[in-house]
Amino acid sequence: MRILITNDDGITAPGLGVAEEIATAYAGPDAEIWVVAPDFERSGVSHAISYTTPTRMTHISGRRYSVDGYPADCAVVGLQSLLRDTPPDLVISGVNRGHNVAEDVVYSGTVGAAMEAALNGARAIALSQFYAKGPEAPDDMFEPARALGAEALGHVMAMPVRPFLFYNVNFPAVRADRVKGFSVCPHGLRRAGTFELVPFEAPNGRTYQFYRHNIANASTAEGADSRMLIDGWTTITPLRPELTATDILHEARAALTARGAATA
Repeated sequence: MRILITNDDGITAPGLGVAEEIATAYAGPDAEIWVVAPDFERSGVSHAISYTTPTRMTHISGRRYSVDGYPADCAVVGLQSLLRDTPPDLVISGVNRGHNVAEDVVYSGTVGAAMEAALNGARAIALSQFYAKGPEAPDDMFEPARALGAEALGHVMAMPVRPFLFYNVNFPAVRADRVKGFSVCPHGLRRAGTFELVPFEAPNGRTYQFYRHNIANASTAEGADSRMLIDGWTTITPLRPELTATDILHEARAALTARGAATA
């Protein structure tokens, strides 16, 4: 089995090594694992690509490469350059340090890479590890992903395959033996905002702003991925890049007709 791995935390990120462990555990020691990851952290870049600037790929060793671009760039380089003639059976993006649930999927470079892989016709899965502090938190934040990652891949690979479809998997921030199981669920939207802007005064007297992620997962609807995650479930959400609000198409057409516009 041939597997391509990327991420948004960068080529030196611990979660990338966890993804390699998961891929090997799932596919076996004879698996052909390729790694193409950003040269440094590119969190929060969503589905950005280096459209107006060139990128450069650097061979590190074996089947391991870095790219001075975005996570989606890495997916393209892997699929259209390195593995152009020998496509992978699976693309894994992650394991991200931090969850990607609710509207996080809009911002996430981890999800963006999986989406780009799906747009290129590959089966793709984004993997993310929620983390927290406290007595219930594992000593190794990636413990749930290490313990359950191969099983999660097996479950997802048995799920439906559709054009441009990919899956988003999140592991909860509890010890592996406390994980309740797996839940296929929709991603939610937090009623309390995602980010808070925090001003910061530097030693030189200049003022800057930092984004702080608000952990408001409980503000999403019952049964949404963020709620299930904080309740101790590993969440699996099928996603696709098609964004049409199909539920209001009829009303939108009616509103256009009511204004006397020529319509198709």
